[in-house]
Amino acid sequence: MSLIGKKAPDFTAKAAVKSEIVNEFKLSDHQGKYVVLFFYPLDFTFVCPTELHAFQEKLGEFKKRNTEVIAVSADSHFSHLAWLNTPKNQGGIQGVEYPLVSDFNKTIARDYDVLVEDEGVALRGLFLLDKEGVIHHATINNLPIGRNVDEALRVVDALQHFEQNGEVCPANWREGEKSMKADQEGLKSYFGG
Repeated sequence: MSLIGKKAPDFTAKAAVKSEIVNEFKLSDHQGKYVVLFFYPLDFTFVCPTELHAFQEKLGEFKKRNTEVIAVSADSHFSHLAWLNTPKNQGGIQGVEYPLVSDFNKTIARDYDVLVEDEGVALRGLFLLDKEGVIHHATINNLPIGRNVDEALRVVDALQHFEQNGEVCPANWREGEKSMKADQEGLKSYFGG
């Protein structure tokens, strides 16, 4: 089932944020901002820390775009906190500043249709929510395939460009490049016809 164009399933869960535990982290508290919500399989694994560090490295770019980054996995909030306190050179994610939500009972992953039931972990799903909490973009990678954080930024830019200018963004579009009106004349103009 596709969640595109639908209100993102809300949740309230425990989360680790920097060195703190948040007992009632609510997705709906982030309305009014864009949200990149991403799922990863497990703490203390292999591809996962590369992704979490990559999002942290670009966190300032997301913030410039009024976009919150929120990560979710099936681990407990205690595991998240331990991983946040583990140095990078030991496989940890020390220095990650955005929230790590605990989906210990697997309901969030199930609601977003990324749960691998027999393994009890989430696929590498990523969802872009607008300021009203509507999902505009989703990608899902299998467990061994890491995602591209620059692509997540590009999609945020494309959504914001469309909202601000009313023009659609063609394949491989990047901020500052030519967009088009969503009609035949716009297409002809785009291709120089």
